[in-house]
Parts: sequence; C-alpha cells; structure tokens
Amino acid sequence: MTYKETLTWMFSQLPMYQKEGKTAFKKDLTNILAFSKELDHIENKFKSIHVGGTNGKGSTSHMLASILQEAGYKVGLYTSPHLKNFTERIRINGDEISKEKVTSFIAKHKTFLETEQLSFFEMTVGLAFDYFANEKVDIAIIEVGLGGRLDSTNIITPEISVITNIGLDHTQFLGETLPEIAFEKAGIIKNDIPVVIGEKQDAVKSVFIEKAKSTNSELFFASDSILDYKSDLLGDYQQKNTKTAVLTIQKLKGFTVSEENIKNGLLNVVKNTNLKGRWQILQNDPKVICDTAHNKEGLEIVLHQLKKEEFTKLHIVLGVVSDKKLEEVLPLFPKSAIYYFCKPDIPRGLSEEELQAKAINFDLIGKKYASVKIAYKNALMNANQQDIVYVGGSTFVVAEII
Repeated sequence: MTYKETLTWMFSQLPMYQKEGKTAFKKDLTNILAFSKELDHIENKFKSIHVGGTNGKGSTSHMLASILQEAGYKVGLYTSPHLKNFTERIRINGDEISKEKVTSFIAKHKTFLETEQLSFFEMTVGLAFDYFANEKVDIAIIEVGLGGRLDSTNIITPEISVITNIGLDHTQFLGETLPEIAFEKAGIIKNDIPVVIGEKQDAVKSVFIEKAKSTNSELFFASDSILDYKSDLLGDYQQKNTKTAVLTIQKLKGFTVSEENIKNGLLNVVKNTNLKGRWQILQNDPKVICDTAHNKEGLEIVLHQLKKEEFTKLHIVLGVVSDKKLEEVLPLFPKSAIYYFCKPDIPRGLSEEELQAKAINFDLIGKKYASVKIAYKNALMNANQQDIVYVGGSTFVVAEII
C-alpha cells in the first residue's frame, strides 16, 4: 500500500474517537496489551514521561521535549490529535516520523491488526512505541489520548507521571464529576513512580493524594512552586504549563539538565518541536489568532486572554463538535463579537445551523457558513486593520485554517 492507502486503511478499520466520538472509545486495555506482546513488549525498551490532564497536556509535553532536546538528549514525542498531517503525532527531536516508516510498520503487522480488530489509536500507539525503541531515543514524552487509566498509552512505566489539571471534558466516558474524572486521570500513576500535578484543585486534590499513597509515589503540586519562566508559547495560560514542565524536569532522575537548558527549552518550544495552534498569531492587520482550546476550562482562559487584546471589532470564527456541552461553553463568549458559525469537516462536527440556533439563545449573533474556510474568508474580508479575528472552538476548526 502507498502512504495514502495506508492512512485510508487505518482510518477506516474501526471508528476512531477523533472522528466518530463515543462509539470509538474502548473500555479496556486488552487490545493494546495483545499488540504489546506481538511487538515483544516494545514499551519497556525506552524511557518515558507520561503526561495526562484535561487542559495543557499537549503544551506541557512539547515544553518537556524542548527542554530535554536543549540538554542534548534524543527525545521522542507522541501527541494527539494531529492538526494537518498524521505524522505530527510521532516525532523525534521535532522531526516527524517518515511516511515510509508508517507504511512499512502497518504492512508488517496488518494481518495482526485486522485479526485483533485494533482501533486507530491502538495501532498508532504501537507504531509510536516501536519507532521510539528502534530509533533508540534517550527518552520519550507520551501524551495521554483520553482519560488515563484505560488509555492505550497506559502500558508504559514512566520515569515520572504528570497530570496538568482536571476539568469537565469527555464526561460521557470519564464521569460527570471532577473527582470521577480525576480518578480516571490518576490511573497513570504507577507504583513507586513520582507524579507532578499541575494545579492543586480543592475538588480533586484528595483523589491524587490517596492514589499516590496507595502506589507509594512521591507527589508534587506545581502550582505550589514560585517558579517564573518565560516561554515562546504565547498566552498567559501557558504560565501554569511552564511551572508544570519545569518542576517535572527538576524531579526527573537520571538526566542532566541545566538551568540554561530549561530557559532555552522554554523559549524555543515552537522551533524545537514544531508546535502549532496554541495562541498562534497567523497574521497582523488584521491580527488573526487561533487556539485549539475546546472545553469550558480551556476556553475560559483563552477568552480571558482575548479580552486583554486591543481591537475595534472582534470577529470570531466558531465551530464545535457535536458532543460539546454548549450550555457550558457558549456563555463564555463575548456578546459584542461578530460570529461566523461553521462545521468542522469531520463526522462528529456540529452543523453550522444548529450551532447558530444554540448561539442565539446566548445572544451570540452571526451568520452561518458552509465550511470553516468560507467562514474564515468572510471574517478576513469583513475585518478592518484595527480588528481581531479569532478562530477556535475545536482543534479541527484550527486545523482547517493553519
């Protein structure tokens, strides 16, 4: 199969959460454990840092990778979802896995993958772990896909575990309350492995304390620290992720990282890891900002940041997925903005008609458009040089305009 045919096959084997939602979610690790055995327990052949949480886990993962790269280490980075290309999910020192590696791995294991009916995410995790082991990385930063306890990445035993924060996202899978969700996220905490929690939240801190006690794990809260570092990732909200990344590096054993490595790593995240979509400024006059924040907690922070910007008018290109709790996120958006409602081009995207109808209930007024690109084009046409265009609501909306 060609690379394009390989990806088409991977995407079509079984529904994947990124596209389909709840129907793609699996409630056990049976498949990935079977694949691990097939791959001769490849996850044990490289060192790792496991990063989970509701918001900020992607940015934190990229920060960790950048710092360790600055220290001279060969660093694997596994994240999801991708914005433009599948190969973004698997990188070493910022370079994406080659299309040839993807094609040859799938071809080699295709019979097993078909017979065992592995999901898109499970086969991708196996691909990443196999690549990192064969390329002999010094360490790999592994971002949790969804939840933690039952996530396919949770077969690793990392050097240190990281949980950024807890918010009400993916409640159809992880639970309706913060403690229930925290319990699932805490599932990545392993016996005798230290864990860094990004934010000490009253509603869930006891969940982590109890879990850490049961696993005999040293527990650290990054929000307790007075660390103050600057990053090239824009947006005030990145300060929390910066604290989490720095404390994780400080508690990581067996690796030599200097203060200069930390500073340079945080100032060169985009250059070192090619991160996109986090308060990314696409142009000026008019200024265009995009951000992948998509749940209540993430959008609260990003929209607060947006209020600090100076503009004459604010134009918001907005699209969401169908399982989003609109009654929680729509009230966060400013009523004074001009809206361009659209549907991300995936099966679980919410139609522009339904989004517009729901938005009117919260006094968010605007027109609907047949696609993200058409909505974005109209926003740019209508905006003056002193205006701001914000694009967001979903990772998939941002992916279509970057």
